[in-house]
Order: sequence, then structure tokens, then C-alpha cells
Amino acid sequence: MAATIEGQDRVLATAQQIVKSLNINTKATEDMIMILSSFDNRLSNITNLMDGGEEINSSFETAEKIIHRHDSNGLGEAEYLEAVDTVIKLTENLNIQSDWDNQIMDRAENALQLAMSKLEDEFLHILIRNTVPLDVDRLYGSIRKGSISFMSNETEIGDDFESYREDDDGGSGYHHERGPSLGGDVYVDLIYPEAINELKAIADRMIRSGYEKECCQVYCNIRRDVLDECLLILGIEKLSIEEVQKIEWKILDEKMKKWVQAVKIMVKVFLFGEKRLCEQVFSESELIKEISFVETAKGCVMQLLNFGEAVAIGHRSSEKLFRILDMYDAVTCVLPDFETLFADESGESVCNEVRVLLSGLGEAAIGTFVEFENAVKGENSRRALPGGEIHPVTRYVMNYMKLLVDYSDSLNTLLPNSEDHDLNPKEVDDIDSGDTLSPISCRLLSLITSLEANLEEKSRLYDDNAQRYIFLMNNILYIVQKVKDSDLRNLLGDRWIRKHRGQIRQWHTSYLRSAWGKALLFLKDEGINGGSSTASKLILKERFKNFNACFEEIYRVQSLWRVPDNQLREELRISISEKVLPAYRAFVGRFGSHLESGRRAGKYVKYTPDDLENYLSDFFEGTPAVLNNIKRKDT
Repeated sequence: MAATIEGQDRVLATAQQIVKSLNINTKATEDMIMILSSFDNRLSNITNLMDGGEEINSSFETAEKIIHRHDSNGLGEAEYLEAVDTVIKLTENLNIQSDWDNQIMDRAENALQLAMSKLEDEFLHILIRNTVPLDVDRLYGSIRKGSISFMSNETEIGDDFESYREDDDGGSGYHHERGPSLGGDVYVDLIYPEAINELKAIADRMIRSGYEKECCQVYCNIRRDVLDECLLILGIEKLSIEEVQKIEWKILDEKMKKWVQAVKIMVKVFLFGEKRLCEQVFSESELIKEISFVETAKGCVMQLLNFGEAVAIGHRSSEKLFRILDMYDAVTCVLPDFETLFADESGESVCNEVRVLLSGLGEAAIGTFVEFENAVKGENSRRALPGGEIHPVTRYVMNYMKLLVDYSDSLNTLLPNSEDHDLNPKEVDDIDSGDTLSPISCRLLSLITSLEANLEEKSRLYDDNAQRYIFLMNNILYIVQKVKDSDLRNLLGDRWIRKHRGQIRQWHTSYLRSAWGKALLFLKDEGINGGSSTASKLILKERFKNFNACFEEIYRVQSLWRVPDNQLREELRISISEKVLPAYRAFVGRFGSHLESGRRAGKYVKYTPDDLENYLSDFFEGTPAVLNNIKRKDT
């Protein structure tokens, strides 16, 4: 190869000497040029070297002056670029070595170097002058008109079981809002379009002249700062992994929510826009186009990935699960975009980093889910709620599971198959026969079974069996309603709902027997013998006194109990009325007249059936009843 080049140089040098000699005789020159030109195509430009020498020298001197005077004389851009083109062409074509050519070549290279320096400065200034600051209001306006929708789930989740309260309880939790769902094309210019042609014109010449590295470096520095500024405006700060892991949960939750939004907007809007800009500005070179984009985008991408990594390896607690799943879904959504944007070899490392983060977030989500399962199974608070109402653990777990259903697709991908998670016979019996449970359905069914067992255990903390049944009815009905009124119904099926409603009816019957059985014994006819004898009257007086005392005690206690569900509360009152009032009315009707007449009779028959029915309206309200307000008919 070296011998070939050396031979070419000797041919060109010989041709040069021949051309100089031929300048003496024009006719001989023309004949010889024809011969030499046909002999080797390397000599085909000799005519230009000889005949155009003076013209080239003249055009170069003009171009050289324009390049030197550009700043002071303010010549038009087109004229300056034409001068640069002249110098570039001269340096490309002047490859025949001689004393005269070396002198021109030195001047041309000096002029080219000066021109490139000035073009580099101009490239920088055009980029800075024409950068469009990100207008967040305009961005979100464009997004809402386009294809982004903000989904929110208004279910409230507190920090732990004991602190959880729903809205109607006036407690302090927080609403979990899903991140934005971005689809279609949303385009936001971060540079004025009219500047693109100017940038391309400069980039073309710098690449052609071998100054592509300088051009690429200027471009990347400016555009990298633009993307960093966009991240900051979207609420993404530069934080180390250690700093992220020290942030308290409520602040971290907000940062995670902003991260989910920023990932989708940065990738689907800004990075695609930056990719288009690189393709337009550096269309002259595929390599420079790809390198410029990767070097521009890599910084903001790594900043996003570092935050995600910090979350993925951070402390696992149940309240983080939904936001981690939001992050997992966001990365899943943009992974195909990353693979499109960074398709070339220079961007493969970026795609690999994104895949590593996706895997890490998936592991964090499953680990956190398992933590939640263990927390439900291991929850062992021994505090009986005074009113027998819905336990905080019931509210927390059911609202947690209601939110989990929204992530069924992701969880079904991440969780092992249901065959790997054995169900106990009761769980199998609760579902519709023939149903094949998805991984998430299987795990949620097990969670509800664990919760029911937990509640059954907690119900034994009540000494009063009647209150135990109220507690169970309140809590299981709450579970059933959450299942029925959400997508949990699709996972667990109607058979599950029917079976649990049947269980509530059984507890309802048990409550009536336990709470009112003793009071109804006092309204039995046995042992009274017609009620006319003195002995029978004494028994009647004792029966009425005992019933009154029993009813007043039941009233005093059960008016403090609370049944939050309006329908259940009304059904309980109606069933009490149907069981107690007819028996009381019949007993008073048969034996009330056998007691002393007048005011003394009121000492024993203190309440009419209508009085009892009115008092029942105070039951299960959770407010103290004032017994002194009961109308007394004793003397």
C-alpha cells in the first residue's frame, strides 16, 4: 500500500513538472494534456491546475479577506459561508505538492482554522439565542389537548393500620393519584425552528472540514443544559442515592409522583424532539448525529435512572407500593421509546441501564407486596373498639386491595403463577367452581382470608357476645361492599359475595338471640296461672320490673354501639321491633290489667309498645343515651 502511494506521488510530481514545461508552447501543451489525461485519471484535473491557477488564487484571496473581515465589516451570512466553501474546496483540491502550492495551502489552512473558530462561536450563539424556555402551562395545555390524561384514584391510604381513617371519618390519610398516561404525539419546540437551517449550514461545513468534534461538543453542552433545565422545571432535582433514601415519606411520595410524570414527558416529548433536532442539524453525518444525541440526552436520563434506583433499593414499607408500581409502569411504558431513541451501538448502554432499573423496580414492588401480606397476617393489636365498629385494619387492608386491582396487569406479570401459591380449602370453596385465578386474584383472596381470620380473633376480645356479632357484621359487610363496588368483584366473583352475605345474616340472627333472649324470657306466660291470684300478681310485678331493667340496660349499652352502614342499622332495628314489640304488646295486653289500677300500675308497666319503638331509634348511633329522658310512668 505504501509503495502504491509513493508511486502516485511520483506520477503527480512528474506531471507537475511537465505542466510547467508545457506552459512554453500552448499547442504542444494541449496535445500533451490530452495524452496524459487519457493515460491516468489522476491527471484529469491538470487542466484546472494550469488554466485555473490564477482564477483559484484570485477567488481564494477574496475568500480569505471575507473570513478575516467578517466580524468588523458585518458581511452577510451567505457571503461568509460562500467564502468558507471556497477555502474548504481549495484545501480539498490542492493536493499537488510544490513550493507555490505549499504557500497557498498554508494560507488556506490558516484561513480555514480561523473560519472554523468563528463558525464555532456563531454556532454557540445561535444555539443560545434560539433556545425556547420551557413554558409549563403551555406544555400541560398542549398535553391536555393532545393525548395525556391524568388518572386519579380517590381511595385513601394512611401510613399504617392504626392511623388509617376514611374521608367520612375525618381522618388524616392521603389520596393516591396515578401518574399521567401519555400516548400519541405531543410536540413542544425547545428551539426556534427558523434557527435549524443556520445550525445545519454551520454543522455541515465544520464536519466537512474535520471539525466535527468541536461542533458536537458545543452542541451537546448547550442542549444538555436545556434538558437539565426541563428536568428542574418538572420538579426533578439532582440528588444522590443516599440523599433520596433519607427523605421522609410524604416528601418522597411527592417526588416519586413528579418522577413518574417527568419520565413520560422527558422521553415521549423532549427526547424525541431532541432526536429530531440532531437529525436535522447533523444530517451530514450518521455518526455525529447519533453521538450528539446520546451525549446530549445521557445526562438527564441517568439523573432519572439514579432516582429510580434509589427508590428500588430503599427501605420497603407498604405505603410505597403504589408509587413504586407507578414508577414500574412508567418505565415499562417508555422502554420501547428508549429502544427506538438509542437504537445504535452508542446508545445500547443507556437501554441496558433502563432495563436494569425496570427489573429493580419490579423486585421492589414484589418485595413490598410481600411485606404488606406479612403485615396483614401478623397484625395482632389487642384493642377492642368500644362501639364494635369497623376496625382500622379492615379499612386499611380493603382500600389497599382496592387500589391493587388497578395494577392487576403489572402484578400478574410480576407475581408467580397461582399454582405456586396454595389456597386452603375454605378459599377454594369461596370462589366459583371452575374459575382459574390469576396470580393477583389468588393473592388477594388469601389476603382477605387472612383479614377475616384476624377479625374473628379480634371479635373474641368482646365479653358481650351480642357486641361480638355487631363487630363481625360491621367489618365483614364493609369487606363485602368494597368487593362488590370495585373491580375486586371481577377477581373474586359473585359466589364469594353471596357466601359472605349469608354469613352476615347468620350473625344477625345470633345477635338477636344473644342480645334479646333474656329480655324475652320475662315476657313468657309460664308460671303466671291466669294472673288473678295474689301469687300471680307478684310474679307479674317481678316480670315487668325485670323486663324494664333489662330493656334499660340494653338501651344504655347498645345506644353506644355503632353500625355505620345505614341499611344494616335499619335492618337491625326492624328485626328487633319484629321480635320484641309483638311479644311485649301481647304480654301487656294479657296481664297489664291484672295489676293495681291507676297510677300504681305505671310503676310496673312503664313503657307502651310505641315508647319502646321510639327508643329503638337510638340504637347503634354511637352516642350516649340519657336514660332520664325516658318517660317514666311510676309514681
